[in-house]
Amino acid sequence: MPVAVAPPSQLGYAVQQIIQAPSDHEYFNQLLPAVQDASKGGRGQQLLSSLMQYSADREAEIERICNSNHQGFVKSVNQLLHVRDGTVNLTSEILSLNQSIQSSTEKLAEQKKALVDSRAVRQNIDEATQALRDCLEVLRLANHVHDLLGKKNHYSALRALDDLQNVHLKEITHYKIAEMIQKSVPATKKLIAEAVMTDLNTWLFRIRETSQFLGEVAFYHTEQRRTRQKERAESSPYLTNFKLNSAIELVSDEADDFNVLDNDDVQVDFTPLFECLHIHNALGQTDKFRAEYATTRRQQKELLMPPSITLIEAEGVTLNELLEGIAGFAIVEKATMKKAPELRSAVDVDELWDSMCQQVIALISKALHEVNNAELLLKIKGVIALFIQTMDSWNYPVGALDGFLLKLFEKYAELLKRRFSDDFQEIVSTDDYMPMPINKLDEYDKVVNVSWYTPDKPRDEIRFPCVLPFSQMYPLCCIDIRNFLNQFYFFSDDHFQHPNVIDEALKTSLDELLSNSVCRLLVERLNSQYLGQIVQILINLEHFEIACREIEPLLAAARSTGSVGGSLTLNATEEFRSNKKTAEKRIFELVNSKIDDLIGTAEYDWMAPTLETEPSSYMQTLTRYLSNIMNSVLLGLPTEIKELIYFDALSHAASMILDLPLAPDVKHINPNGVAALAKDVKYLTEFVDTLGNPILRENLDELQQTILLMQSDNSDDYYDLSARNKKYGRVNAMNGPILLEKLTHSVHSPTNSRTDKFSALSSRFGMKS
Repeated sequence: MPVAVAPPSQLGYAVQQIIQAPSDHEYFNQLLPAVQDASKGGRGQQLLSSLMQYSADREAEIERICNSNHQGFVKSVNQLLHVRDGTVNLTSEILSLNQSIQSSTEKLAEQKKALVDSRAVRQNIDEATQALRDCLEVLRLANHVHDLLGKKNHYSALRALDDLQNVHLKEITHYKIAEMIQKSVPATKKLIAEAVMTDLNTWLFRIRETSQFLGEVAFYHTEQRRTRQKERAESSPYLTNFKLNSAIELVSDEADDFNVLDNDDVQVDFTPLFECLHIHNALGQTDKFRAEYATTRRQQKELLMPPSITLIEAEGVTLNELLEGIAGFAIVEKATMKKAPELRSAVDVDELWDSMCQQVIALISKALHEVNNAELLLKIKGVIALFIQTMDSWNYPVGALDGFLLKLFEKYAELLKRRFSDDFQEIVSTDDYMPMPINKLDEYDKVVNVSWYTPDKPRDEIRFPCVLPFSQMYPLCCIDIRNFLNQFYFFSDDHFQHPNVIDEALKTSLDELLSNSVCRLLVERLNSQYLGQIVQILINLEHFEIACREIEPLLAAARSTGSVGGSLTLNATEEFRSNKKTAEKRIFELVNSKIDDLIGTAEYDWMAPTLETEPSSYMQTLTRYLSNIMNSVLLGLPTEIKELIYFDALSHAASMILDLPLAPDVKHINPNGVAALAKDVKYLTEFVDTLGNPILRENLDELQQTILLMQSDNSDDYYDLSARNKKYGRVNAMNGPILLEKLTHSVHSPTNSRTDKFSALSSRFGMKS
């Protein structure tokens, strides 16, 4: 479009400003812009006209002025012409300059346009470059995320991905690459979650492989604590009142701090678990991860439990391996709960623990039938006790396992009873039932130390060889009894929360053993016909009764503080005491039976024609028998028992001798027959007097008074109550008249006597005359 031409007044004003410039520099500063503006506006001719018009006006003014001053005017004209020439030249120069400026201005405009264009391109390039840089940074961060994943820096990768999504992608949201990367973020997060879960599963597998060794280390640490506690208890008996895991023990053991999860032997690093938990928290998948982790741990728990175990040294999963594995598993669970309570709660951990306890109890119970040895069962109990104490130190509830120890104890007690019952039966059945000979002092010391026996003499007064009153079975049984007591209490070592059960079971079991396996078998042997064996059984019963009385205070002292106090009485004590009476009766039976046999050989001639000068042979044999058994077979019996046997034997002998003249086949008794019987009674009385016990003679009072009655010249005194009570008070009221009726006061001749002898002989052998 044509440029609008400026009004003339403006050009005039511009020319006026140029002419009035105070200096050359100002002149050119006014001229050049005016020329430039006129050239651009196509007003160069107008500007020239304005300048010429100004020049003409000045000439007219000059002429007017010069008219009054010609010389000055001429001079001025000349000067003006000179100025004019300069002006023309200047105008030419200005025009030339204008053309030059116009040409330069066009070039400048072209350059400026090129510059503007280049600036736009450059800005576009800069913007493109910045966009590329931003995109490259995003791509670099995206690659960095994958690099971190490759280096297993999962949390760093997640943080980098978060920065990428929330910061860097927002800067390039108008680019399509941002949309593509934004769409890949969920997949990358899933990839991170899968990668961290893969690492966690690897960690869980290693934990599973390490669990048994971790449990073994924990068991070893508990054993060390046991040892230190025993040493402290030995140095300070007061500490024996405090068990392992008690507050006092824990405080005392603080100096020996030991981290089961981090030591020279095993190190459990929970970093993979924490990282996985943190990442799932960041992903908002905590509940999902908690559920998956709980499921995985339950599966590992099931893999930990075998279908069966063996409790004997054989192939298969042993109890030690199982309990070590469970301990390691449970320790990791408890540590996880403490380090990450938001992941594992106490309810979850206790639920798994209870399940494992029930399963291990079921497995042991199922395999318990294999065990038929008390020592092996004691080892099993020791392993379980170690497991209980280890888990108790980690604050796990162990009540179910403590209850299971009661079941183990019942089987242990039964195995002990069975074994010692067999031992007792073998000892009783193989005993020789003879006083025990001792040849050396060391043998004597061993027997006295193991037996409940108080020697009659001091040790230094004993001469060897010697004989102890009991047979060999007694010290052997004493040894077994001591072993039985010790082994029963072995079960309470280390850990057992029911000591009162042991106290009661021990009393009951010991009673059963002594009553059934010792006392009953000894009583069964009383059927023997050998008097020496019966006497030895009686002596043994006496010593077993003493042993029971000695054992009772020992059991009472060994009872736990929780048991009922007071004295303790074994039923076996009364069993031995009462069966001593049975043995005494059996001795009486055998002695009396022998007396019956001896008296049964008596051959009195009640109608003897002559007096006997010597005691009957049966009487001599009878007294000799009584003397011999008292000095041999019955020698080891206590004095009171021997006197009781004497008393009963003499009473029985007197009764049997008295029955001889009372026999129905004895019709008549002459004075010679009475004299023979009197001589035998006197012989027996003299024998009793040698025994030095006046009480024994009382057994012969009836026999002696009966002889006096038969020898009396006045039998009527017997029928006089006052005289009879004085002389014949011990004579049986029924027997006296019978004997008096049989008495005759005549003595037949030898011929008749011979006939009478034959008649007596025929009567004895049941022959008819």
